Amino acid sequence: MAILITGGARSGKSAFAEAAAARLADSGIYIATMQPLDDELQERVEQHRKQREERGMRWTTVEAPSALVPTLEQLAHEHGTLARPPVVLVDCLTLWLTNRMLAHERPGGGWDEIAGAALDRETDQLIAAVSGYPLPLLLVTNEVGGGIVPEYPLGRRFRDEAGRLNRRLAEVCGRVYLVTAGIPVELTSIAASLDDL
Repeated sequence: MAILITGGARSGKSAFAEAAAARLADSGIYIATMQPLDDELQERVEQHRKQREERGMRWTTVEAPSALVPTLEQLAHEHGTLARPPVVLVDCLTLWLTNRMLAHERPGGGWDEIAGAALDRETDQLIAAVSGYPLPLLLVTNEVGGGIVPEYPLGRRFRDEAGRLNRRLAEVCGRVYLVTAGIPVELTSIAASLDDL
């Protein structure tokens, strides 16, 4: 069963995901989607690795800034028949989306139907991979639509695509958590139903 964990920046999403992973398995595979393009980002990556090691769970880190679906498929193939498979933690989908959007961005920073169709295909593939995934799977993402409207077109497109991606993932995940100020709230069980109106 897949679990989606969302929240704002520095809300405690990753710490909660790692604690949840330790409850689900003895070892984990951490799929990192960040591309450390500068010294500050590289320092963040090292800090996160160190924190994971200090928490005591055995992690194998796999770098997959773009090839997330093939990585998930490979891990399912390699570990899917184990009696006690490792938990897979993807951190984070918002960075994966950023990487994919930048890969499809048109020359000069534009976005057109071709770029949109390519991103839609990749999003569909991700949703299909998550739906019915055979290993315990934790997906970390960000809520980015609660702030100001970005002033540039690609930023507005990103905000919209992130919202759509999160909504579609929530539909195929068994549970969805929102983490705010370090406090996780399980949304699935308290979701309102139109039948209650």
